[in-house]
Amino acid sequence: MYSVNKHPRSIGLVSVLAVLALSACNSGKSAPQASVPEVTVVTARQTSVPVTAELPGRTSAYLVAQVRARVDGIVQKRVYQEGADVKANELLYRIDPAPYRAALDSAQAALQKTQATLAVNVAQAERYQVLVSGNAISKQTYDNAVAAQRQAAADVASAKAAVQVATINLGYTDVVSPIAGRSAVSQVTQGAYVQASGATLMTTVQQIDPIYVDLTQSSVAGLQLRRDVNGGLVKPNGAQQPKVTLTLEDGSTYPMPGALQFSGVTVDPSTGSVTVRAVFPNPKHVLLPGMFVRASIEQGVNDNAFLVPIPAVTHNPQGQATALIVGPDNKVVLRVIQAQSTFGANWVVTGGLKEGEKIVVAGIQKAPPGTLVHAVAAPPAQADPAASQTAAAANPANQTAPAPALSVAASTAK
Repeated sequence: MYSVNKHPRSIGLVSVLAVLALSACNSGKSAPQASVPEVTVVTARQTSVPVTAELPGRTSAYLVAQVRARVDGIVQKRVYQEGADVKANELLYRIDPAPYRAALDSAQAALQKTQATLAVNVAQAERYQVLVSGNAISKQTYDNAVAAQRQAAADVASAKAAVQVATINLGYTDVVSPIAGRSAVSQVTQGAYVQASGATLMTTVQQIDPIYVDLTQSSVAGLQLRRDVNGGLVKPNGAQQPKVTLTLEDGSTYPMPGALQFSGVTVDPSTGSVTVRAVFPNPKHVLLPGMFVRASIEQGVNDNAFLVPIPAVTHNPQGQATALIVGPDNKVVLRVIQAQSTFGANWVVTGGLKEGEKIVVAGIQKAPPGTLVHAVAAPPAQADPAASQTAAAANPANQTAPAPALSVAASTAK
């Protein structure tokens, strides 16, 4: 057998040559490139958006009647049931009528007495008129008879007025409701003494169909709206009454729309707001006086607004609304926009965007400003503002702005 001895230098040379050959093979292949992130975008398109004011307020009764005692006396009976609906002129209480019936009888007797005295004086004056013409009596005697007749006539008129007063007071012993509405808790019980001089409150009746909704709007929001209208940015609704929708305390939408009654012209110096009153039908008495509600008032139309999906809008530390825009070079740019309210599932943007710009709606986390991205159009249902408008119209309760409650929606910030 033969043994072969290899020199260590030969082994090392072979290893070096192998490494060089391997490096030469790999040098012909390029390094893998970093992948470009993909983002979903929508194209900015101007559209018409209703300008609404989202205002807080409370309900109040359409008519309120405080039923008070108009004569003194003891309450004999409470006729109505507390909390029940009553009609106008329906009997509520009965006060003891005995003393007022007696006063009426006395007044009628006094009237009869004065009428009898008048008849005597009239007859005497007629006889004296014949006698004075024949100089049978003096002119002074005749004048005295005429004066007595006139005094008796005045006494009759006074007695008639006393009868009328006694009749009215007797009628006040039957306490009736002055309006139709819902009765409240009785403030007096049977046997209680009520006084006309103290105007004793007996109960309250409130008409709540229809019902008022008193709202408060900041003077700043009203001023901005007037500027937008004067500048042509917002078109008012014209001669038609603004439509008002209502959101209840539990977040549900009141099914019946209301009408704007009036808008105050005086600013409350303590709150910096004006009062806006709307009236709503309330046939089922769902709305009760004193309830807290939120109302949305359609004040006009903004034809130059952009609808941007809510996920595409964020806010910087200064509180400004921002959005990511994909520029012509496919790089992401952070843009400050004016978005003060929402409409359906979209922000209403009134400044900071241009027609045709691409707004990032998905993939925001992987596309910081300055990143080169690959833009993919969003599905039509997400990109089409008309779809959002239809959804918002179907559910007006969603047309609320997360901005402060007294701001006017879709107002252009300048």
